Amino acid sequence: MEGQDQQNKFRVVKVDSPESWDSYLTQATAQACPVVVHFTAAWCMPSVAMNPFFEELASTFPDVLFLTVDVDDVKEVATKMEVKAMPTFLLMKDRTLVDKLVGANPEEIKKRIDGFVQSCRVSVA
Repeated sequence: MEGQDQQNKFRVVKVDSPESWDSYLTQATAQACPVVVHFTAAWCMPSVAMNPFFEELASTFPDVLFLTVDVDDVKEVATKMEVKAMPTFLLMKDRTLVDKLVGANPEEIKKRIDGFVQSCRVSVA
């Protein structure tokens, strides 16, 4: 059973409604957990190409919640977060936007997430 929890912890969670978006952010805030969000679209090839990389990041940073939002499925969230291009990556802490990256740039995304996670650890310590 414990192994199952560990496995779930390292995966990217798909947001399928504005309600699930709120629920995940509420949980992350309660646990003081940083959040990284990938706004994607099935028709956007650079976005689709980033999916395996994003999943790899989820396993690299187990104490971060990784969410993926398809802008066509959950337009309300994309609009609320002012996402206008795909892929867009948001780094959030306590429901607050800390950083935003637009475009498929794996090195820059990893670097920013790494810095973001380090700063979150420092503020918790």
